Amino acid sequence: MEVKKSPKADLENKRGLFLEIGLALTLALVFLAFEWRVDSSEATGLQVQKEAQAEEEMIPVTRQEPVKPPPPPPPAPKVADVLNIVDNEEEIEDELEIEDSDADQDAEVEIQVVEEEEEEDEAQVFVIVEDMPEFPGGQLELQKWIARSIKYPVIAQENGITGRVFITFVINKVGSVENVRVVRGVDPSLDKEAIRVIKTMPKWKPGKQRGKPVKVSYTVPINFQLQ
Repeated sequence: MEVKKSPKADLENKRGLFLEIGLALTLALVFLAFEWRVDSSEATGLQVQKEAQAEEEMIPVTRQEPVKPPPPPPPAPKVADVLNIVDNEEEIEDELEIEDSDADQDAEVEIQVVEEEEEEDEAQVFVIVEDMPEFPGGQLELQKWIARSIKYPVIAQENGITGRVFITFVINKVGSVENVRVVRGVDPSLDKEAIRVIKTMPKWKPGKQRGKPVKVSYTVPINFQLQ
């Protein structure tokens, strides 16, 4: 069944009229927008208010003034020497008393003996002195005594260890050996044997400096060689 519309209720034939009315309204609004003006007094007042706010918000720039150095002190006044000239016959109240400072011949003078030099010699260990320490019989007897006293360690013999051990020690004022240590070693077993031999040495003739016995450092090489 078809739906029939009344010709009066059909708006299709009025579409052109509605389009013209819409265009006319649009043009009228555009024209009014271009013709709209703002009062200049209001704009000027707003601008002045904004400038005043900007000035209030600005932070003043401060500069530190340079510190000037203090002025130099005034020169001290010169004091002139005043000489009072008096006659020879006038008496002087303030007389200078001079006492005799000559010492009495019978007065005893205490003399303190400073023993600093002796204390320094006691602690000091010399390397070279006027009279060097000497082994009983000389250098040749020292080498022979070491050769007789050395006992080659078994562990070093089994491992074929050889070499020269340098031992340093101190000959004190009475000729005894002290402060024995290894300067350059080869093997712990050989180093230990070399120290043992040096510690068992007899007393030496002590070294002397300026005629007094002093401590002297001495170094001996001990050669371990398998035959």
